[in-house]
Amino acid sequence: MRQVALISCTKVKQEFPCEVREMYSKSQLFSKMVRYIESKQYSDWYVLSAQYGLLHKNQVIEPYDVTLNNMNSSDRKKWAKETASQVIDLDFSTVDIYAGEKYRQFLIPLLEARGLKCKVPLRGLGIGEQLKYLNNGLY
Repeated sequence: MRQVALISCTKVKQEFPCEVREMYSKSQLFSKMVRYIESKQYSDWYVLSAQYGLLHKNQVIEPYDVTLNNMNSSDRKKWAKETASQVIDLDFSTVDIYAGEKYRQFLIPLLEARGLKCKVPLRGLGIGEQLKYLNNGLY
């Protein structure tokens, strides 16, 4: 079974063009998620970006200042529709989503409607609890 992990982008970014995995590396939570995900049996991982939609970890991008947290419901639905299309094109059967509610709210129903199994391992956990979960999974 092919399984992919999706991580949300972060507010904290590098100030220069670079690969996605480096762009958000200033964020402690993002860095821990990457280490955690890379220690698991995922086929690959991607970032859910408010600006770009779905990004492969090795894709080079420019810094930006857009977040779903500031978008209205209509804009988030549009983002989810475009991003779901990108995820579906990857042809994975299972998607684990390591992202907040605003990133998942409209995206998951679209993915599940297309037959993808979606899991949210960190659902309901605050930032501190997420860091603890990720730390425990690394050791």
